[in-house]
Amino acid sequence: MPDLQGDDEVLRALVRRRDEGSVPGRRADDHRIALVVGGGGMRGAYAGGMVWALEQAGLAKGFDLAYGSSAGAFVATALLLGHGYDASRIFPDDMARPEFIDPRRLRTRRPMVSLDHLIDEILVHTKPTDWDALRDSPAPLRVLVTDPDDLTPHVLTGLPDAAGWRAAMRATAAIPLLTGPPVRLGGRRWIDGSIGDPLPVARALREGATHVLVLLTRTVEELSRSDPTDRAPWWARGIDLVAPGLGTMTQDVRRHAASLALLSDAAHPDRGGRHLLAITPQRSAGIRGLTTDVPRVEQASRLGHDAAVATVRRIDPGFDPGDEFRAPPGSYRRTDA
Repeated sequence: MPDLQGDDEVLRALVRRRDEGSVPGRRADDHRIALVVGGGGMRGAYAGGMVWALEQAGLAKGFDLAYGSSAGAFVATALLLGHGYDASRIFPDDMARPEFIDPRRLRTRRPMVSLDHLIDEILVHTKPTDWDALRDSPAPLRVLVTDPDDLTPHVLTGLPDAAGWRAAMRATAAIPLLTGPPVRLGGRRWIDGSIGDPLPVARALREGATHVLVLLTRTVEELSRSDPTDRAPWWARGIDLVAPGLGTMTQDVRRHAASLALLSDAAHPDRGGRHLLAITPQRSAGIRGLTTDVPRVEQASRLGHDAAVATVRRIDPGFDPGDEFRAPPGSYRRTDA
């Protein structure tokens, strides 16, 4: 099982920036700190809890850019816009409901997963998202999408208007067969970003990141159940023939292997002395990508929050997120103040 304890210099750099009052575009250091948020559908609840803890710790403005695929793109958006509390609540409160996920809709040939409900209802009324603010964010968001023809990953960023950002979010969450057809944007078709690159750590390094904080939406044990073979099993390849990308999505161990190797090996040739740190839930809530069991999804959000709090406290022992997980957003507090 890989050791993902990582390099705490990532946290130290974020804490220094917080204490200096550093904000994107006006830095006192020459670091380029990236946030990478993994996808996984309803597993995004773990990352939502983590982002809320990072915001409570005052670290959100320490990032220079963020990467996200699938649910991770929505969670990364929440961090950039200061909506950490909403990120911790959207999965159990709004998404673990039949309006969003309902297998019975397959009988009527309607999408089992309703991106219309997510984009046009939840993110407009219950957890509003200011897409124009995302467009103008000094810390850019890079949304991972996948080309359904060859399953290669691509990035959407710098979109000019709210309509473009909404389309990008649809594209990165477009699960083959389950959400409807691929999403068209920029003259091309796109599907779920986690198919091509579920954890774009290597991409962040290639694009100049000196420090990368990674939010994992699976436990290390879940990602290390077996050693991946050279090829996907025949049944996964068969599913891909019917719905390109859907079979690939079932292969968590294989899809995350390269990123886990990069995270767990400080001497990895692709790291080049740069600093990587992963936050991962310490135990599983037993949820999967389409889980709608509210108590389990709620538990996943809490586990993610607990994991991030424990990680921050390694560097900042005085960090106190408060006693109530559901407490309304408040300012950063220290127990030794």
